[in-house]
Amino acid sequence: MSDNFKALEGWAAGLLGNLSTKELRGMNKKLAMELRKRQQAHIAAQQNPDGTPYAPRLPQQRKKKGRIKRQMFAKLRTTRHLKTQSSDNGAVVRFSPSTARIAQIHQFGLSGRVNKTGTIKHKYAARVLLGFSQSDNELIAETILSQISK
Repeated sequence: MSDNFKALEGWAAGLLGNLSTKELRGMNKKLAMELRKRQQAHIAAQQNPDGTPYAPRLPQQRKKKGRIKRQMFAKLRTTRHLKTQSSDNGAVVRFSPSTARIAQIHQFGLSGRVNKTGTIKHKYAARVLLGFSQSDNELIAETILSQISK
């Protein structure tokens, strides 16, 4: 995946050098917002960026009866928690600091606490919440080309 970004960066570096900082900021803001929409869509579809489904939810160890009606990461994909940041140097899609730890545990398959007291811990399966697919790379290339052609 990093080889694709290095190739894209090398290709785009010379072309983007001709743009003003105002044009770069506008392009990066538009790009960050579109990438956030795509990340939200694949989280809502419960799929990794490569199209494979997420590992299923853990069996619940709770006192309440009944099923869990909400999808995994329903709140994490909202704009309140999934933030964009852009400047003339780049565009970033990240989780807010309050939810970054939860996202990090699931992104990399780390162990985390199951209950509030921390007495029960579990190693979660890796579920890629933020990542790039081939269509995202194509979106970046198309955005750069459309900005340069203006």
